Amino acid sequence: MDESIPVSRAVAGGTAKLMPDVDRERAWLLTVEGAPQSYVDLDDPTHLEFEYARRLAYLLDAVADPGASLDVLHLGGGALTLPRYVAATRPGSRQEVVEYDGALLGLVAEHLPLPPDSGIALRTADARAALEAAPAASVDVVVGDVFGGSRVPAHLTSVEYGRAVARVLRPGGHYAANLADSAPFAFLRSQLATFAAVFPEVCLIAEPGMLRGRRFGNAVLVASAAELPIDVLARRSAADAFPARVEHGPSLTRFARGAAVVRDADAVPSPEPPGGAFGIG
Repeated sequence: MDESIPVSRAVAGGTAKLMPDVDRERAWLLTVEGAPQSYVDLDDPTHLEFEYARRLAYLLDAVADPGASLDVLHLGGGALTLPRYVAATRPGSRQEVVEYDGALLGLVAEHLPLPPDSGIALRTADARAALEAAPAASVDVVVGDVFGGSRVPAHLTSVEYGRAVARVLRPGGHYAANLADSAPFAFLRSQLATFAAVFPEVCLIAEPGMLRGRRFGNAVLVASAAELPIDVLARRSAADAFPARVEHGPSLTRFARGAAVVRDADAVPSPEPPGGAFGIG
């Protein structure tokens, strides 16, 4: 792909653009309707530009011995940033990416092709439908990073969805989701209550300023039937260029207190970001 020419294409979610990073050769930013979706450095797939992607990667790094292969189901594809990261850091991993927007997948596959023998399979499908059709106890990690526009779809927020995640995870497997909200955190608190109803262990990774209600932002929810690697997540999140905090145990219980478990019948999408929250240029 030409290193200097942006690419624009109509996709299911609107207009997708691939724009080169002038500071990093062969690095690209993917936006949909002006909202940043993914950042990929083709020469260095371990470079994660977005903070939320690094926080998801901290979990992926911690759930198995360094370099050990994983079976990962990615719900939401974007430019395949995290699948590329896992393929680079854990060779031999088997990964499936489920992306509803086939035109977006086509754009990425054409202009930002995966390396040969990456072990990454791409599938155009609805995330919930693909999850419910997946074999039981078949993956080590499920990553949820699905946004319709800039909102998490309602059918990926319910306790029924959480049970579907739990069904496909192997014993000791982990779920990690990229979510977005702002004070008073009705959506985020409801997600914590919902996943705590399915998994005995839940934590939240977010910047302190976001949790204090200063701005709309991303937070990563992690859930498992096994003990979470809290110390590793906390240490690496605190050392990030944009430090984050890991909420777990009593502090997380206090944060989510009073929130109701979400069911399919009353599920709603995550809130619409305020104007300019994620848009660029």
